Amino acid sequence: MDLSQHLASDEDFLLFTTDVCWYCVRAKRALEAKGLTYTEVDAHQDREAHMEATVQTGWRTVPVIYDLRGEEPIFVGGSDELIELLK
Repeated sequence: MDLSQHLASDEDFLLFTTDVCWYCVRAKRALEAKGLTYTEVDAHQDREAHMEATVQTGWRTVPVIYDLRGEEPIFVGGSDELIELLK
């Protein structure tokens, strides 16, 4: 699946994660605490879309987070940036 297909999700946020990433867990918990929904994409399982997001944003670590609540997807950053956005 390419990045644009993931960005078309009906959820509130899109997260590229890995299963060994504490910051990914932190981001998911923050969204859940606010009652927000998200699509989680394993960066190892969908390397093509993750690489596309990396090239597009310059963000080289996980999580890679997009806010999908507006008319256009907005790149948020990682978990620290998400926590700040949700304040």
